[in-house]
Amino acid sequence: MTQTLSSGHPTTDLPEIPPDVTPERYAEILRALSQASVDRHFDAFVDIDWDHPDFQVRPDDPRWVLPADVDPLGAHPWYQAQSLERQIAIGQWRQANILKVGLQFENILIRGIMQYVFTLPNGSPEFRYLTHEATEECHHTQMFQETVNRIGAPVEGMPWLMRRMAGVLAWAGSAVPYAFFIGVLAGEEPIDHTQKGILRSRTDLPPILSRVMEIHVAEEARHISFAHHYIRRNAPGLGRVEKLVISAVFPLIMRGLCDVIMKPPASFRREFGIPRSVMKDVYWRSPESRVRLQDLFGDVRMLADQARLRGNPLARLMWRLCRIDGRPSRYRSEPPVAFTRG
Repeated sequence: MTQTLSSGHPTTDLPEIPPDVTPERYAEILRALSQASVDRHFDAFVDIDWDHPDFQVRPDDPRWVLPADVDPLGAHPWYQAQSLERQIAIGQWRQANILKVGLQFENILIRGIMQYVFTLPNGSPEFRYLTHEATEECHHTQMFQETVNRIGAPVEGMPWLMRRMAGVLAWAGSAVPYAFFIGVLAGEEPIDHTQKGILRSRTDLPPILSRVMEIHVAEEARHISFAHHYIRRNAPGLGRVEKLVISAVFPLIMRGLCDVIMKPPASFRREFGIPRSVMKDVYWRSPESRVRLQDLFGDVRMLADQARLRGNPLARLMWRLCRIDGRPSRYRSEPPVAFTRG
């Protein structure tokens, strides 16, 4: 079914289901997701008017200033004390790097999906849906890269080590699919949460950035929905030891990939002479930044509770050590509230 974000931008999602869903109900959900991909999908070079004058990236456009109510660096006094020209340049570099990381992550995701579907038997409803998802992710990588090219900042995206590990991470799609789809959420949720926050804030964005975010949020809702359904449905099939290990690793995967996506690389700090103390405050030492970090994972905490992967003492300890514990969302995409700690 089609829902609308509070920003007025459409997204596609399905009702939540219990972890003990029957195979028939799971197949029905996958058919609905597949049909939604047929009924509402986007093409990076059909649904974005790249040549429109409003889509030009200009170095004097104040709409590239990082929004203080969503971006942790945008809220920092150091950034706000910079000249408008410098705030714009930092904002463009920052947005370009987030998009570059996003397309690199989705490249890994596409390869991992292909690894996974290669193992599926004939008649599997997952095959059709996941190939729809891979197709959509290909369009996302195209529109992200095109935006990065137009911004022109020399961004590299993921840290060097993560780029080197890309092939191994994609192999996890067939080797350890349950952990792989947890990793999928770890990559999708922070970007999706941040982009929804920006769209909900009704910040005056550059049209090129706004359009890319609208498309990404609309289609990513299906992808996140599938990952949630997959993790909940398959949790009861985990062995006792496997479930304990997964419950402990779950928050580690979330926090590790969140840092890869959300924390700019060292080249960003050097490019703009950002003090180390500022970067530490923003990612994630100050109380405000820690709340932002917790806010990113409300939906994931809800999922972990539904899959019974957050209830044992070891899991609770790991969520606290990773500093992403707190109150779970009451429903998917619930706007941030004052999460309690512990």
